Amino acid sequence: MATAQERFLSDEIVDEIKSYIPRYPSLQAVTLPALHIVNRHLRYVPMQAVIEIAEILELAPAQVQDTLTFYGFFKQDKPHGQVRAWVCRSMSCAIRGGEAVLDHMCHQAGIHPGETTADGKLTVEYAECLGACDFAPCMLAGDDLHKNLDKNKADIFLDDLGIKAKKS
Repeated sequence: MATAQERFLSDEIVDEIKSYIPRYPSLQAVTLPALHIVNRHLRYVPMQAVIEIAEILELAPAQVQDTLTFYGFFKQDKPHGQVRAWVCRSMSCAIRGGEAVLDHMCHQAGIHPGETTADGKLTVEYAECLGACDFAPCMLAGDDLHKNLDKNKADIFLDDLGIKAKKS
């Protein structure tokens, strides 16, 4: 294993990953929690982190990469924004204007879905389903579920982040 000076992952991240090992029946079972740990700390999971996770878990890097790419949640090329907003576009949300809210938010923030604002504050993405159809349209931003979204609520959300909405 690489020395601390040669590693990409901090000692804190490595220790947190290792703390999960006793909780699982095999090292491979720790792959997904390890990816979440790295993502929480770095806001993405670069290839060097994949290699180091593989070393910690005694796996081939391809095994870790396979798990990472199965889930659309993880970014690998660059960090997502400080806040990652998932706007639902499932049938219930779409019928109630979810895609219009997504388009509005992106326009107001000056980005396209999947992009991050220039200041790194916000990444706006679409979600296929957030499981909150009773509150359609909805958005998950961080740990907060925003219910019954409309353009006004989206503007308030952006304003709370310090993102100045464009005048339409």
